[in-house]
Amino acid sequence: MALRNATDVQTAPLAALGLVGGFLTARETGIRPLGGVLLGAAGLYAGRTWLAKTGPVGAAALSAIYVGSFGASHPLAKKIGAWPSVFTAAAVSAGAAYLVADRA
Repeated sequence: MALRNATDVQTAPLAALGLVGGFLTARETGIRPLGGVLLGAAGLYAGRTWLAKTGPVGAAALSAIYVGSFGASHPLAKKIGAWPSVFTAAAVSAGAAYLVADRA
């Protein structure tokens, strides 16, 4: 099985999938590291495209937003709840990915 050409991949859905799917996997299985595996896999696959489309600076910025959104979702969850926090983090990360890498 071959991966799609990096420049042909839309990363906004991957960023959202990594954050929402990672949370859902961890919550439903009770195995937090398993959710982390999904989060990491989606991030790595998106990062490959970010690097190809935006270069190292853009890839680093989008990766920081992705990881930062994940980190920020935890304290935000205490204020607005788990699911709203996860959806907010996913929207921020997916929106940035779209604007910086996918729109063109």
